[in-house]
Amino acid sequence: HLKGNMENYTRVTQFILVGFRSHPESQLLLSVLFSTIYLVTVVGNACMILIIQMDSKLHTPMYFFLENLSILDMCYSSVITPKAALTFSLGRRIISYNGCASQMFFFSLFGTAEAFFLAVMAYDRFTAICNPLLYPMVMNRRLCVCMVLGSYLSGCINCSIQTGFTFSLSFCGPKEINHFFCDVPAVMHASCSDTLGTELVMLVVCGSIIVGTASVVFISYGYIIITIIQMPSAESRCKAFSTCSSHMLAVSLFFGAVFFMYAQPGATSSPDRSNIISILYTIVIPMLNPFIYTLRNQEVKGALKKQLKRKGFFK
Repeated sequence: HLKGNMENYTRVTQFILVGFRSHPESQLLLSVLFSTIYLVTVVGNACMILIIQMDSKLHTPMYFFLENLSILDMCYSSVITPKAALTFSLGRRIISYNGCASQMFFFSLFGTAEAFFLAVMAYDRFTAICNPLLYPMVMNRRLCVCMVLGSYLSGCINCSIQTGFTFSLSFCGPKEINHFFCDVPAVMHASCSDTLGTELVMLVVCGSIIVGTASVVFISYGYIIITIIQMPSAESRCKAFSTCSSHMLAVSLFFGAVFFMYAQPGATSSPDRSNIISILYTIVIPMLNPFIYTLRNQEVKGALKKQLKRKGFFK
């Protein structure tokens, strides 16, 4: 009996990531796909940072936030994608207990910071379009830096709560996580503890962050759309819309995927569908962001052409 109790309380040292294991024929394809997406993500976001750094015309609050978003997207993708690509190519599905906790901590940190970043960028566009005369005074350098640091601080608070509560649970029996990374719901599902209390805490904390940041975005864009409609000339309307259309697309992709993932009643009960949606908001969106902001933004395209001409690619 004593031996049985000791076995029950044996510390779990590793987990097995079993996401997409039921499709053995697609493992190599998934590995190539994840590796390619990661490479494009790093190169695309690094190019965005270089373009903004090298063109003095882009040294404005809007591009300061965009530069920080690119840094964040590279970190966000790096937490998950390389490990997942190796898992699919080598079949090494084991992740250590501490490795799983670290992955959850940083994924939650960067994911939360991204939501706050998108809200901050929406507020920046709201101020620029709805209060253009006050914009230089309101969006000063100090406030911009404080907003970026505040986004990361919010991410730190949320990831500490999420990781702390999740890994305070007991893990026994089969330690399989039905995902390709250590996402909070998947790890909680692998626990043998009563998770109701932890789930309620997560719902309140994560729900508040998602609803709060999404509300800032939607209210800001509500005012922006009303202001654009009321502009007297078609040229001013087009110019105002072009400065925020790329951000609107990025916001729609991110919050659409997050809402679909966590607000759908059947999402967690269908692991394969949950895994596929996760690929969209954890891996694909960080890759798409630099393309969205480059292709739909005249200033960035102009800066890119100028740098390419300087390097001799264009005459």
